[in-house]
Formats: sequence, C-alpha cells, structure tokens
Amino acid sequence: YLGVMPAYSAADDALTTKLVTFYEHKKDSSVPSHQATVLLFDPTNGSLKAVLDGSVITAKRTAAVSAIATKLLMPAFAEVLCILGAGVQAYSHYEIFMELFTFKEVRIWNRTKENAMKFANSVNGPVHVCSSAQEAVTGADVIITVTMATTPILFGEWVKPGAHINAVGASRPDWRELDDELMKNSVLFVDSREAALTESGDVILSKAEIFAELGEVLKGTKPALPEKTTVFKSLG
Repeated sequence: YLGVMPAYSAADDALTTKLVTFYEHKKDSSVPSHQATVLLFDPTNGSLKAVLDGSVITAKRTAAVSAIATKLLMPAFAEVLCILGAGVQAYSHYEIFMELFTFKEVRIWNRTKENAMKFANSVNGPVHVCSSAQEAVTGADVIITVTMATTPILFGEWVKPGAHINAVGASRPDWRELDDELMKNSVLFVDSREAALTESGDVILSKAEIFAELGEVLKGTKPALPEKTTVFKSLG
C-alpha cells in the first residue's frame, strides 16, 4: 500500500507531504514493513526545501501519541505492559514507555516467535516472550497492538477490566485488530473522528461509539475515565 498524506498550515506557513509504503513481508526480511519519506515545500512557490526520514518521524510520533493517551487513560496502578507485535512500532513504543512509565513486567507476543525473541534480546530491560496473545494479554494493565493483522488478534474476554489499549495497527477500513466485544464494551477514544470513521476497520465494522478525541481530553472538554476499560484508536 502507498499512503499519501498532504498537509498545509497557513498559521505555520508550512506545506508538506508524507509518503508511506507498507507491505506485509511473508518471509523474514531486513526491509521494514513501513517505510516513509516526508517532503517539505516552500508554500509561496512550491519549491522542494527538504527531504526527511519519515520512518523515524513516524515511529517516534506514533509512539509519543500512544504515550500521551496512556498517561491520560491507563489505570492508576498499572504494573503489566503487553505489546502485541514485534516490528518497528513495537521498538519505538517500548523505548518511550520505558522512559515515561514504570512497569513491573513487560510481555511481548508476535505471530513469528523468532521476532519476539529478537525483540526481547535486543532491548534494554527484561521482556517476557509469550507463546500466545492470550497469555500476553491476561492480567495486563496496558496493551499495545502494533501488528499487521487483518482480523482480530485481541479479544474482549481476555482483557482485564479497567485496562487501557492502544490500538495502532489495522489502518484500513476492512482490517481489524480488536474484536467487537472489546470495541463495544470499552470507552473509545480516537485521534480524529473523521479519520476513524473512514479508515479504521475496528471502529467501522464494530459500529462502536466514539466517546472523544484525544485532543478533547487534553483540552479538558471530555473526561479521561481511567477507571474504565479504554481503547485509543491511533491512525496518525
């Protein structure tokens, strides 16, 4: 897939476009599934001013927004972090979550166990590799889904009441990471209502009601409700 994300801000005098390709590699590959480039233009005449490594920007920005959502929405005494997926976003999420939060236990699961083992052996700090998604999720306080799944890999019956989920994968209207039970029985936060209702299969197919945008919580116009089971659907 090729994603094209143009943006213009008169207030910031900025014109830019991000180009991102994402491929599901069926076999082990040294090439990341997501690759991105950011082009910065002069808004007065359209001249190309800069070419930036969009892969680094995407990885860090996405993880940073998940961290903001987690700070607002996670339960008061969160001890167990679970990551489903072991790609680029798993690494960037782990990095910032370890910097900002204190978890007593970190678990990871990946469809290919070798990649989960590679992740656990390459990061700083102990990470428990789980043999199934259910094992990884059971009892977790904060769950991050960063997979290339097209059908649900996280089910509501596994999730601890009051847990917080950052759903980062499944960025197309026919892809899912979370099942209907979890989507409908959680308080749903999104980065953009407009984007979620046109791009997120988890939201569209479950017909779950969006409670708030993350920005509304930051501005104080909507409550965070950390005592509830919460889902933050990230689209970028």
